[in-house]
Amino acid sequence: MSEQTRWYLVHTRPHCEGKAAEHLARQGFDTYLPRYLKRRRHARRIETVAAPLFPRYLFVTVDMLTQRWLSIRSTLGVSTLVSCGGRPAEVPAAIIGDLRGREVGGVVALDQRPRFAPGDRVRIVDGVFAGCLGLFEDMSDRERVAVLLDLLGRKVRVTIDDLSVIAA
Repeated sequence: MSEQTRWYLVHTRPHCEGKAAEHLARQGFDTYLPRYLKRRRHARRIETVAAPLFPRYLFVTVDMLTQRWLSIRSTLGVSTLVSCGGRPAEVPAAIIGDLRGREVGGVVALDQRPRFAPGDRVRIVDGVFAGCLGLFEDMSDRERVAVLLDLLGRKVRVTIDDLSVIAA
């Protein structure tokens, strides 16, 4: 990267981050598309997939003196180059460095925090206890939560998948 090369932000079309990155690379631009591991439920299965950390955005390096940066806007998958006052808005290199520093195995590692506070009312939406109301107790590990259910007149602690619980 030369002295004049800076990071800029590209706004992509919906679900076209990868396509935009590929076509920008073909034009000689270096891109960075940070991804994270996302758990999703599909057809009663839970799978982990790599998803864009910033949906519809990716980072690109451009040397404004030597590269034709206006061609970025007409690239397949690109909606626009994020600008301020007609000039592309620069992204500090420290932000890119921090994101790359958090990567583990090609994906950005995120801190897992519970979506609920202890004592919050929750509804179970999947599994044997679907439809039951309970109280959120805590996260037992990264992907499971402990919920107190009122079964047969007493509180019973049940540990279930965190995607099976919503706010009541």
